[in-house]
Amino acid sequence: MTSPTPHPNTGGQQRFPVVVVGAGPAGLTIGNILRAASVDCLVIETETREFIEQRPRAGVLEERVVRGLEQRGLADTLLERARLHTECEFRFAGERFRLSYTELTEHHHYFYPQPLLVTDLVREYADVRGGAIRFGVRDVRVHDLDTDQPSVSYVDAETGQREEVRCDFVAGCDGARGVTRAALPDTARISRHDYGTGWLALLAEAPPSDDCVVFGIHPNGFAGHMARSPEVTRYYLECPPGDDPENWSHDRVWSELQQRLAATGTGPLTEGRLIEKRVLDMHSYVVEPMVFCRLFLAGDAAHLTAPIAAKGMNLALHDAFLLGDALVAYLTKDEETGLDGYSEACLRRVWDYQEFSQWLSEVYHGTSSGDAYRAGTTFARLRRLFTSPAAAAAFAEQYLGTAPAC
Repeated sequence: MTSPTPHPNTGGQQRFPVVVVGAGPAGLTIGNILRAASVDCLVIETETREFIEQRPRAGVLEERVVRGLEQRGLADTLLERARLHTECEFRFAGERFRLSYTELTEHHHYFYPQPLLVTDLVREYADVRGGAIRFGVRDVRVHDLDTDQPSVSYVDAETGQREEVRCDFVAGCDGARGVTRAALPDTARISRHDYGTGWLALLAEAPPSDDCVVFGIHPNGFAGHMARSPEVTRYYLECPPGDDPENWSHDRVWSELQQRLAATGTGPLTEGRLIEKRVLDMHSYVVEPMVFCRLFLAGDAAHLTAPIAAKGMNLALHDAFLLGDALVAYLTKDEETGLDGYSEACLRRVWDYQEFSQWLSEVYHGTSSGDAYRAGTTFARLRRLFTSPAAAAAFAEQYLGTAPAC
């Protein structure tokens, strides 16, 4: 195993077996897996530590993923603080339909906001396991990926000097707009899908108005309700892609939410100040393969799943488990099987989740499409979901991530 040289202040060259680009859930999990096996690595991140620990993101975690974190000693705080989600509710045609997926499958979701998970992971990596990490770096570049001596260079936030780090492998965990994704050759295949709609993502300083996740299927557009804390609720409103959040005043937002989430037997939503308002254009992509020579992509650098089915962070962590374990096996035992099969193993689950998100998108958006045929098939799917135990169980398996990836 190659040990790193000290971090220089004069623009010298360092060496680590692995450089991880990006300190999100995937990158930090890979770093923790490597450090637990006494493999040295360097994590570099363009944002500050404070920023990544506060950046608002999703928080739905599958049981399978939480068990993976637990097996690697990364879930202690999560298991103490996370809330369990055991059911969800669909509201359409003025009625409400509750689906208890725990009764159907004996499994559940964990809810733990991504900023809290990132805080746990960075503390474990940097403060407990002594992993090397550089925050606030600028102008990251990757070099010589098609050789057995790749490198990553960056401008250090403290010294303002360019540092170069030699390594054996680069883990690209810096998202769709990151430098590692941009380094892919022209031969990489990138499959894209545009759902043709947007979601207005909202955080409201208001207590949840229901005890579970609620999906509103309405001719005006989809609406979603997800508890974030006893004081804060996440809402979504379907809107035109590329819409300006400023088009949505406080009164307009709450009027649409009240209308789209209304159903017999429910009271009005508890309203509050909107503390976040941004438009998400619903699209997805998949990079194949997820490997280029000594570069291994993970998370959003390799695939984006629109937040329709809450799969993005789960896929990123699944990638991280496979890649972290494979790098440890290669660097400590010279076993190549995990790295050789990494892309194929990840992509099986990626495509499975893409298909489920596409199916669920039709449920969410069919009635607001203006297409009578799509609206009719949407209601057929919903009726089946609540009249067929087999259909309900199949949905629950996909939603919870307990179905085996094909």
